[in-house]
Amino acid sequence: MQTLLEKHWHHLPGDEVVELLDSSPEKGLDLFEVRHRLQHFGENRISPPRGKTPLQRFLLQFHNPLIYILLASSLITAIIKDPLDALIILSVVLINAVLGYVQESRAEKAIHALTQAMTTEALVLREGEARQIPSHQIVPGDIIQLQAGMKVPADLRLLRSRDLQIAEASLTGESLPVRKEGSHQLEPAAPLADRANMAYASTLVTYGQGLGIAVATGDSTEIGRISMLISQAKEMETPLTRKIARFSRVVLYVILGLTALTFLVGLARGQAIVETFSAAVALTVAMIPEGLPAALTLTLAIGVTRMARRRAIIRKLPAVETLGSVTVICSDKTGTLTQNQMTVQEILAGGEAFQASGGGYNPAGSIARAGQSQALTALPSALEETLRAGLLCNDSRVLQKDGAWMAEGDPTEAALLISAAKAGLRPEELARSYSRLDAIPFDSQHQFMATLHAAPEGEQRLVYLKGAVEALLARCDGQLAADGSSQPLDPAAIQAAVAGLARRGMRVLAFARKALPAASAGVHFEDVESGLTFLGLQAMIDPPRPEAVAAVRACQEAGVRVKMITGDHPLTAAAIAAQIGISGSDAGQAQQALTGSQLAELSDRQLIEEAQRVAVFARVSSERKLRLIEALQARGEVVAMTGDGVNDGPALKQANIGVAMGITGTDVAKEAADMVLTDDNFATIESAVEEGRAVFDNLTKIIAWTLPTNLGQGLIIFVAIMAGLSLPLLPVHVLWVNTVSAAVLGLVLAFEIREKNIMRRPPRAPDAPILTPVLMWRILIVAGFILGGAFGLYELALAQGASIASARTLAVNAVIVIEIFYLLNCRSLVESSWRVGLGSNRWVLISIAAMLGLQMLFTYAVPVNRVLSTAPITLAHWGWIVLVGLASYIAVELEKGLRRRRAA
Repeated sequence: MQTLLEKHWHHLPGDEVVELLDSSPEKGLDLFEVRHRLQHFGENRISPPRGKTPLQRFLLQFHNPLIYILLASSLITAIIKDPLDALIILSVVLINAVLGYVQESRAEKAIHALTQAMTTEALVLREGEARQIPSHQIVPGDIIQLQAGMKVPADLRLLRSRDLQIAEASLTGESLPVRKEGSHQLEPAAPLADRANMAYASTLVTYGQGLGIAVATGDSTEIGRISMLISQAKEMETPLTRKIARFSRVVLYVILGLTALTFLVGLARGQAIVETFSAAVALTVAMIPEGLPAALTLTLAIGVTRMARRRAIIRKLPAVETLGSVTVICSDKTGTLTQNQMTVQEILAGGEAFQASGGGYNPAGSIARAGQSQALTALPSALEETLRAGLLCNDSRVLQKDGAWMAEGDPTEAALLISAAKAGLRPEELARSYSRLDAIPFDSQHQFMATLHAAPEGEQRLVYLKGAVEALLARCDGQLAADGSSQPLDPAAIQAAVAGLARRGMRVLAFARKALPAASAGVHFEDVESGLTFLGLQAMIDPPRPEAVAAVRACQEAGVRVKMITGDHPLTAAAIAAQIGISGSDAGQAQQALTGSQLAELSDRQLIEEAQRVAVFARVSSERKLRLIEALQARGEVVAMTGDGVNDGPALKQANIGVAMGITGTDVAKEAADMVLTDDNFATIESAVEEGRAVFDNLTKIIAWTLPTNLGQGLIIFVAIMAGLSLPLLPVHVLWVNTVSAAVLGLVLAFEIREKNIMRRPPRAPDAPILTPVLMWRILIVAGFILGGAFGLYELALAQGASIASARTLAVNAVIVIEIFYLLNCRSLVESSWRVGLGSNRWVLISIAAMLGLQMLFTYAVPVNRVLSTAPITLAHWGWIVLVGLASYIAVELEKGLRRRRAA
């Protein structure tokens, strides 16, 4: 029987499916057979994948070259100084490891959420009796009864259905409930979203009833296959982690190379091994950027806080920076780019076209003709009757809850209520005037709904109908003119209007009426087979969010391409894309969508080309979403992918940045994502990209500020050893500079506000290093000033008779003051620091004041002098120090100015 579960069940007749699974629609399975199948197929649960143990996940947090450097720094510091300093450095490593472990542990909950999604009750037929059982006890061959409000417990081949509608957005991306019909027999290649005779696990029955036979359970279901895809999706390295790893290796090699060279030179000169080793250790400590990981973590954490204020919750710290590297955003349509509220936009009645203003379920708005609003007292008869038909032939309602307008029932029916309300028609008043007497519910075979009402005059009954255009036109023999008179039906003109609306992605409903004798107590199919009067059309669409239009434009101006990947109809997707301004690399590409079926026919190479060229993808399944993401990444793109359904889980995990919807998103999507939007709005993604770029700017500023100090101090010690001179800086001084200045000065760059032109730059190249040649040259300039300034002032002080302790104190203060001036340079890596302004980051002034205060203690406090081997210096010495610092500041500003002039 295992091979049977791999069949195309939607392609087989229902009775053949029952026969293959050896079941009965009337009795179901007996208990012995259920027990046997449970042993064979297992419970109806998704198997959790084998993951890393908690200990393995924690230890992997240390698997990074920069962490190796810090651990070595901690060990060396413990050897040459008080172990307390070593514990401080080690604590930085542990804090980073704990943060990473917590973030990774949360991500592992994605599969657990999938398992929980299937724990529900089911109504199953066994031994001829309907029984309520836990869904995990369902086996292939079980006969399942479906009712409105139930979650489908397994993959079912429907046998019978009555007005059955199932919401499959979480699985297929289809924004509206899908009508199901068990009698259909489909082609083997029918896409998942078009399989009207199937019901899939985890989807929700919204209307009607059905009977189906379980054809797949547990891991064999569609949601089970998605679970496998999530577990197999490669955890993507972020640009930041790649760049930090590359940067850390370079730093490691430079430090080890200079340390080894220093040690060998000392030995060659005949110096004592202990003295040579001590000098080599001093050089190592000088060049290790101990405070850098803490600064990076703080910068990312500040970015997380800023994004949370802009309604984007970050679940993984590196994702903050990755957002700034994004080159392509693959967005879902429904609810993200659109309002997720069907809205009537055009009404055709009496040969005239009317436009409905407003959007969503808010009744604010009006009905206009050629830009002129139509008052209720002046409504053309055909228009009023079309709106009245949509309001009366309706089983839904719209209500206001917590300040928001919400629909209860079918979204298309809610749209009809709102279009009527915009013309001044009220459900309560019409319900009293046209009381409902009977109804024919929507039937997928007949494709219409009809309601019978008592006319206000009381002399007759009125039947109002709404449904598919083809279904109603075939029953009409006339149509209502604008003034309410009857005129001959013009099917060709109506079909042409429908085709034009459909090309714009609109869903079109037709409306008709018929008068019945006053004695009629009910309405039957034979009553509406003919003799109807055609009233008009209402065309609706889920309109774009106005802020999403602006956000897409901002992304495009920033060099970030936006692509729509949706489960909706191609025409709808293309029309919305055109309204929003999403376009492919070819002119007019937004007018055409590539479907999931077309994607399946492409080779990997062809898909890579099409993924770059095309901007709109419709009817796309979860596997093909995943393949699309991989195709874009194969071209070096940094991809952000939005999603809300179970079907989006694999693609969210595969994307460089997975973005889940906080309001409509499933737990699976949220747990697989790196970022969750609390407002489900594309504009929030654009804000997050902006913040991500600002975070990377600040990270770069911190690194560019930190390295000259380490390099400069290392060069001071290296030159002293090469020249056979006493060290201007002792290891304890190096630790002071590295630890205190990094904590007091360097961290304030994490609070820098984003620069004004940040969204007018192109995205950074994913493979570009953190340190560009420009920054490396600038680092060398400042390191040269630290080397020349500190070493020069040290030798000058000694030449003028100062003690070696005072000369070393002078050198340390020179390093700190150059750092302070360079901090001002680093507030913008391109613009002049004067244009940035001191007031935009008050922490800069606070940190400079605090650092100068600490240096006063370092220089003049007697207890500190004893512990750190320092001594007081004169006012003249401070004058020399300020001049050296000012010279370094002017040199960097001149270098930036020359580069700006060259770029202009």
